[in-house]
Amino acid sequence: MRTKTLLIALSLLIAPGASAQISDIQLQKIDSLFLNWNKPNHPGGAVGIMQNGKTVFSKAYGLASLEYLAPNSTSTIFNIASISKQFTAMGIVILQEQGKLSVDDDIRKHLPELPDFGETITIRHMLHHTSGLRSLHALLALAGWRGDDARTNEDINRFMLKQQDLNFKPGDEYLYCNTGYLLMVNIIEKVTGEDFPKWMKESVFQPLGMINTYVEDNYSRVVSNNATSYYPGENNELDRAIEYWGYVGSGNIHSTTDDMLKWLENFNNPQPSWKAHFNRLQTIDKLNNGRENPYAFGVIIRDYNGIKSIGHGGSIGGFESEIITYPQEKLNIAILTNFSSSSPDQKLDMITKIIFGNKKDNESITSDPIKTLKLSKKVLSQYEGSYWNNESNYSRKIYLKNDTLRYFRSENRESPIVPIEPNEFQMLGVKSDVKVKFDLRENEPVMSVTIENDEPILAKAYFPNDPNKEELSSYVGEFYSPELETTYIISLENDTLSCHNSRHGDFKMKRIKQDILEGDWPMLIAKYQRDEEGNINGILVSNGRVRNLWFKKQD
Repeated sequence: MRTKTLLIALSLLIAPGASAQISDIQLQKIDSLFLNWNKPNHPGGAVGIMQNGKTVFSKAYGLASLEYLAPNSTSTIFNIASISKQFTAMGIVILQEQGKLSVDDDIRKHLPELPDFGETITIRHMLHHTSGLRSLHALLALAGWRGDDARTNEDINRFMLKQQDLNFKPGDEYLYCNTGYLLMVNIIEKVTGEDFPKWMKESVFQPLGMINTYVEDNYSRVVSNNATSYYPGENNELDRAIEYWGYVGSGNIHSTTDDMLKWLENFNNPQPSWKAHFNRLQTIDKLNNGRENPYAFGVIIRDYNGIKSIGHGGSIGGFESEIITYPQEKLNIAILTNFSSSSPDQKLDMITKIIFGNKKDNESITSDPIKTLKLSKKVLSQYEGSYWNNESNYSRKIYLKNDTLRYFRSENRESPIVPIEPNEFQMLGVKSDVKVKFDLRENEPVMSVTIENDEPILAKAYFPNDPNKEELSSYVGEFYSPELETTYIISLENDTLSCHNSRHGDFKMKRIKQDILEGDWPMLIAKYQRDEEGNINGILVSNGRVRNLWFKKQD
C-alpha cells in the first residue's frame, strides 16, 4: 500500500488567518473539481468537508458499481487503505492508556516467537516506520507472490518467523513499512484476547459514533453499500480490481466520508475522554541521529506558517483516499474514491488552495524565481555520469540535454537541475526543495542530494563498462532464499542475462557496475557476494522496502 501522500498537500505554505467561513463561491469551485468524475459509466468517489464542527460540503460522484450502474452516494462505503494505520495506532494508544502495554516495549515481549535480530525493536519503532522490518508487499513479491494473490496476516506472520535480517538498525531511518502495523494487530489480540475487527468496533468505532466503519478481514463476505474499485484498462476501458487484500492493521478498514470527518473532528474538538488519546497519536520522535521524523502514530504531521496539518493517504486496488485536518482552522477534509488515477492528493491540493488562497504557492519549486548561474557546456559536462547509493541500493544518472543537466531515475522519471552555485544545482518540477551538489574528488566523485534541508543523501560515481562474456558467465547460477523458500535462476544467452522465477517467469537483467545487476520487479537489484578466493557464494537482493535479502548460490 502506498503511502503517497499528503506530503504533497501538506507541503503547501498556507496563508495565516485563513479561518473565515468557506463561501458559496468557494464551495462551487470545489464541486467543479470533481465534475469529471461524473462521466457516464465511470467510477468516482465521495468528498466531505467539515468546518467548525459542521459539514459544509458533502457530495458523491460517479458509479459505485459499473456492473450494476449503482451510483456512489455520500453514504457509500470505501476501502480507506493506509488511512487505516491511524486506527491501529489508536488501538495501541488505548491499551497504553489502560496500562496494558507501553509503546516502548520490545515487541518480543508480546511476540516472543519473532526472530531475535540482535537489535531491540519497540512498538514505537513500528508506529513511526523506523523498525527496519521488511515490508509486506515487497517481501511477498520476492517470495514469488503476484500482485493479485490473496494475502492475509497469517501469510506475513509465517514469513516473518523466517526472517534473519533487518533493512537497517531500528531508529536509524524512516522507511514506510506495512509489516509493523500487521504485527501490532498480533499484539492487540494477544493483550486483549479478542479478534482485532471485533475489538476495534467495540473500542474505537462505536464509542466515536463511526457506525459505518469496520475492519474487513473476509472478502468473501457481502456487505451492502460497498463500492467496487477499478483500474484504467486498455483503450480507455476500465478493469475491475481483484480483491486480494485480506490482511488488516496496515489497511483494509472500510468507511464513509461522514465517519472520516467525525474521526478528524476529534483532533480539533475531542470528546473529553478521548483528548489524551488523540494527542498521543500526534507524537513526534527523532531518529537516532537527532533528525525529526514527521510520521507520528499512524498520521503525518506538518506545520507551515504556524498552521498545523494532520493527515494520511491510502491506496489499495483501485481505491484511493486522502484525509486531512487543520486543527487551528477547525477544518477537516475527506476524499474517498473507487478508481486508481483519481488523484485525490492533487484534488486535496486544489481544495486547500481554494479555501486558504494562493498567496504563496510552494507546489512546485519552479513557482518562485530561482537565481541561476550560466555555466558552459564544458563545465556542466564534468558532472555527467552514473552515481550509486550503496546504502539504499539504487543508481542515478546525470546527463546533459539542451544545455541543461538532467537527473535520471528511470524511464519517464527524470528532472532538470539548474546551477545556483558552480557545483550546486536546484531540482525543478518537484514538490519539495531539492538540491544536488557535486564534489569532484580526484579518485571518487560524489553527488549529494538534500531534500528540505534534511541530511544529504550521498551517491558515489562509478564508471559502467561493457562486461565480456566471461564476466557475464560468472553471474549465472541458481540462488535460493531460506527466508522466503524461493529460488531465482540467472542464465546467459546470446550475451544477455535473464532471470527466471516459477511464479514471475522470465525477465532481463543487466550489469550496471561490477558485481551488481539490475532487473525488473521484484528483483530490482542483485549484489553478488564473493568469498576470500573470489568465488561467488550468493546475492543480496533489494527492491526498495526490502534491502539485502540473502539468496545462497546452489551447487
